[in-house]
Amino acid sequence: MWLMLQKDVPEDFVIATGEVHSVREFVEKSFLHIGKTIVWEGKNENEVGRCKETGKIHVTVDLKYYRPTEVDFLQGDCSKARQKLGWKPRVTFDELVREMVEADVELMRTNPNA
Repeated sequence: MWLMLQKDVPEDFVIATGEVHSVREFVEKSFLHIGKTIVWEGKNENEVGRCKETGKIHVTVDLKYYRPTEVDFLQGDCSKARQKLGWKPRVTFDELVREMVEADVELMRTNPNA
């Protein structure tokens, strides 16, 4: 953000790793971070993620979060930010997952009704 704000003329930049990860992968890594393994059952909108250790369902599909025109492949292209700002990603996918999970765990610890 700081690099963008230093530009004389405002421009739009994509900030991305260029890596491709699925929501499934994000969910699996998130649960592994708290010591749980997710096992997938069912298909499409009837798919659930069940905790291997307890059998409890922790993940369900909610159709309201589907994009109106779903695409099969999304990948951010940050080449403009690299070229014009000298920016490059420094946080890995695993680090991002860990940071997000730890932030949510801390939020639940300090404000369980959030």
